[in-house]
Amino acid sequence: MSHHLKEEFWDRIEDARVGMLSTGFGRTVPMSHYADDDEDGNVMWFITAKDTDVAKAAAAGKDVQYTVTSDKEGLYAAIDGKLSLSTDTNKLDDIWNVFAAAWFRDGKDDPNVQLVRLDLTKAEVWATEGKLAFLYEVAKANLTDDTADAGHHGTIVFRKAA
Repeated sequence: MSHHLKEEFWDRIEDARVGMLSTGFGRTVPMSHYADDDEDGNVMWFITAKDTDVAKAAAAGKDVQYTVTSDKEGLYAAIDGKLSLSTDTNKLDDIWNVFAAAWFRDGKDDPNVQLVRLDLTKAEVWATEGKLAFLYEVAKANLTDDTADAGHHGTIVFRKAA
């Protein structure tokens, strides 16, 4: 895996914004993520309600997979990591937005708000140049003896937090 793919991953994941989180309880749910590649070990954050499967999975310290597919960003990723609950009010202040506020009557002070941390362990990533470039590659492959170039693909292994 090249360092370039890891940079592409972090550049694109911020704009992808939504994925499907497998809770480890046999249920996969749509979630908005907040990327934080500056954290030790590389982290994504989620805001959920305290009574959700996501919060329960975090309380149990579940290993989970978060899947992101974004045609717009040319990013497809299966991200593995470990969930945990967080009470970091500064981080909640930092990532709180109008989308999160739409789910909680009392805003970020709602007693049901739960911040969840996903410490990333690895991700299998496909980074493409978008739909038009993909269609061009398919057409080129059909007109020549070459195969289509689908972009960059590899596995990123994230460092563990100290």
